[in-house]
Amino acid sequence: MTKLVLDFLGQWSFDPFIAINLAAIAVLYLWAARRVTRCHPEMPWNKVSTACFLSGLALMAFAYLGPLPAWSHTFFWVHMTQHLLLMMAAAPLIVLGSPIWLWFRVSSDHARRHVVVPFLRSRIVVVATNPIVTWFLFAGVLLGVHFTPFYDWALRNHDADTFIEQPLFLMAALLYYWPVLGRDLLPHRAKASHRFVSMSAMMIPEALVGAVIYFSPVILYSAFAAADRPFGPAALDDQKLAGGLMWALVMVIESFWMMWMATEFFRSEERRSHRVDAEIAAEIALAARTSQ
Repeated sequence: MTKLVLDFLGQWSFDPFIAINLAAIAVLYLWAARRVTRCHPEMPWNKVSTACFLSGLALMAFAYLGPLPAWSHTFFWVHMTQHLLLMMAAAPLIVLGSPIWLWFRVSSDHARRHVVVPFLRSRIVVVATNPIVTWFLFAGVLLGVHFTPFYDWALRNHDADTFIEQPLFLMAALLYYWPVLGRDLLPHRAKASHRFVSMSAMMIPEALVGAVIYFSPVILYSAFAAADRPFGPAALDDQKLAGGLMWALVMVIESFWMMWMATEFFRSEERRSHRVDAEIAAEIALAARTSQ
């Protein structure tokens, strides 16, 4: 077992293009967060948002660099792990980092009026952040990629996997989680109950993909059947492991984000209740003073 783990970890893939871009994004975010905190010490940038954003980038680096990309075209379960990291963990963490809100706060008044606000009010952003549109987009990408010849083609084409498939999964996930979990400025924001229903309904296509892959009696993707496996499970067992990961882990991960969303909702309701109580107390105090 130890030898298998060492063999797996001993194979690495490093893409300088991806590494440089992830590092540049992290540096730009930290610079903007520091600038906001320095210019507005009375309202500094939220450290939790910074931690979420950097954690999302770290998960992207783990998925794109190191052993996972080195074995992603050999073992299906590794390829599925990459997808789960990007779609279910990295994307929502980046959304919770509130990069659009940070962009708004670090911008000058002129840039806000002429760039940021017009961008947020543009038709493409209004459509792209509609929760119904993003739900169907995310579900469509999940079903369309896994159940069409595109997946097998991307597995056999490194550039297609790197520059089409992986970005497609990431962008679909970012657009889906942005109006559901995000605290950024948005043209419209769905009610908490609607967002909760959206995440519950998203479990259906996610579970469907995992179940079909797990229960399939034949190998679905010829690229994995033809892969040279120096160790590990056979192709069909590897496929069942990948389907099981998709089927089981998404239920756990989505449940976690639903609990996060519920916690945020209750906290916002508690803050709103405190504001209402304070306003009522102030009105009572004012009435008492005027009656004297």
